[in-house]
Amino acid sequence: MQGTIETILSRRSIRSYTSEPVARSDITMILEAGRWAPSGLNNQPWKFIVVQNRDTIEKLAVCTRYSSIVKGSSVIIAVFLDTSTMYDRTKDVQSTGAAIQNMLLACCELGLGAVWLGEILKNKEQVNLILEAPASLELVAALAIGHPGEFKTTSSRKELNEIAFEELYGNLWR
Repeated sequence: MQGTIETILSRRSIRSYTSEPVARSDITMILEAGRWAPSGLNNQPWKFIVVQNRDTIEKLAVCTRYSSIVKGSSVIIAVFLDTSTMYDRTKDVQSTGAAIQNMLLACCELGLGAVWLGEILKNKEQVNLILEAPASLELVAALAIGHPGEFKTTSSRKELNEIAFEELYGNLWR
């Protein structure tokens, strides 16, 4: 088991998967990681729908131009903001994003591949219909998860002195 910083630095968006199913215990651990994300007033404004049924996955694949990623995954976790329990939209969207990141890090830690799909939001109403989710649930993302196929182990990021400042904007971090 690696440390938190190692997991953060080694996590990659994995878009190709083997046909091996994901163990229910691993899915439960991923959901637990999401559940323990921070939220304002501890309101936990998220809901998760776990999809493993191939027919349902095929229906969801039609909702995104990244259909091959969705079809190739063993599990899709649709992540929703529960608008009936939110108290501050910005904070609750941020909290839901934290839950998503926790789940992605859990996938990495468990040796699974995952990718955060946002383009599917263009068809969020259709996703709600497919998953029989009430209108009070607003789709925030779908996570495609599976055992990793081939993937690039390197990634690039902007240098800290391009994005971080000390004390005042303009004072580059050195």
